[in-house]
Amino acid sequence: MLKGTHPLRVRYADTDKMGYLYYGHYAKLYEIGRAELLRTTGISYQECEDEFHVMMPVLSMECRYKLPAKYDHLLTIHTELRELPKRMLHFHHEIYNEEEQLLNTGEVKLFYVDMKNNKNISCPPFLLDKFKPFF
Repeated sequence: MLKGTHPLRVRYADTDKMGYLYYGHYAKLYEIGRAELLRTTGISYQECEDEFHVMMPVLSMECRYKLPAKYDHLLTIHTELRELPKRMLHFHHEIYNEEEQLLNTGEVKLFYVDMKNNKNISCPPFLLDKFKPFF
């Protein structure tokens, strides 16, 4: 299993009138978690696209709100890949506050597209090589 965490403070600009993290921003937190998790393997989204011509669009996202994240709270984004990816990447996310209360859970599925011909592909070998040591 590939796991990672990333801290993030809730900014005033990202809150609603109640001082809660605006619900639409959770997709951004998931993206931050995914990007940072990939980075721990030694690859970035930018490299996937620029060097290997593979993009990974989102297929689906599920988000469950348990408690609100509030202005100026330090959050921890937990991100996991629980299975070695094949036809798609399936990320699991959990967001905690400073008191280690679970605020939010989510799942995001991405697939692979060869940018040269715009066709769906299986997990490319360069990514499999990065992921295999964790499984």
